[in-house]
Amino acid sequence: MKISVIIPVYNAEKYVSKAVESALQLDEVFEVILVEDKSPDNALQICQELAQKYDQVKLFQHPDQENHGAGASRNLGLEKVTGDFIAFLDADDYFLPNRFTAEKELFKNPKTDGVFNAIGTEYLTEKGKEEFLSNINDNYLLTVNYPAEGNEVFRGLLGLTQKIFGSFFTLDALTIRRSSLESSKLRFNEALRLHQDSDFIMKLAHHCHLKSGIIDQPVAIRGMHDDNRITKIVKYSPQYNQRQFLFWNSLYEWSKTLTLEKDASQHIYLQKKAFELSTKKGLSKTVDLLVTILKNPNILRTKYRFTYTHS
Repeated sequence: MKISVIIPVYNAEKYVSKAVESALQLDEVFEVILVEDKSPDNALQICQELAQKYDQVKLFQHPDQENHGAGASRNLGLEKVTGDFIAFLDADDYFLPNRFTAEKELFKNPKTDGVFNAIGTEYLTEKGKEEFLSNINDNYLLTVNYPAEGNEVFRGLLGLTQKIFGSFFTLDALTIRRSSLESSKLRFNEALRLHQDSDFIMKLAHHCHLKSGIIDQPVAIRGMHDDNRITKIVKYSPQYNQRQFLFWNSLYEWSKTLTLEKDASQHIYLQKKAFELSTKKGLSKTVDLLVTILKNPNILRTKYRFTYTHS
């Protein structure tokens, strides 16, 4: 296997060396693509040193050398890769030695476009641990509940399977055939500053045949620290609701261009509508809610039940 690992780098001078070296220790890794996104810290210099030290490490910045976010940085990385397979790694996370163990077997089947695995959690600071446990409250192992592949992965991520599929798997645990990604013409939504990874995974699960790999033990570790933006957003706060609306609206606009199963398209619409309502205030919010309930009472079965009391 010739795997290209894309690492977007922002404000990660303390962690990026470990991330890069965790990838380079794996025989399957053909190259590491660093995309430095105008970090406020010393990350650029660290990246330059890594590129000088290791022939497999290639460093890029955006043409204007400005900050464009993780989605745009990953898209730039996708333009630069030359390997047959693509993996992603956040600059404050790292791979474990078994990262591509499942891939070496599962990609022997030409039907398999992508493989996803489980990742673990490491608390790098006490404050990061506190914020993670209070706002995310996730388990140590981020994984799914049972093996799955194909359309069941897409439906599972939407919560439409008979059995509870489980959490989102993350980019750190995902490997994709480069040819499959190019065929789908899928890229990250650069308008999303948060949740572009979840948005990408949902769309990928529809366009490509994904298969679960190692789901009962971690193949990578996510680092939780003071600067994790996602852990600072309190669930069902106005900021959380707005971010969720942007995420579901991205999926909704994408779904309008496709012929999805009816329950899938309805679920995406109702989630989008629920968080759209949660961002409104006053009389217009009440009227819009009543109209929506009359048209489709299933709106009350969405996450809106947690947010409708916010004014």
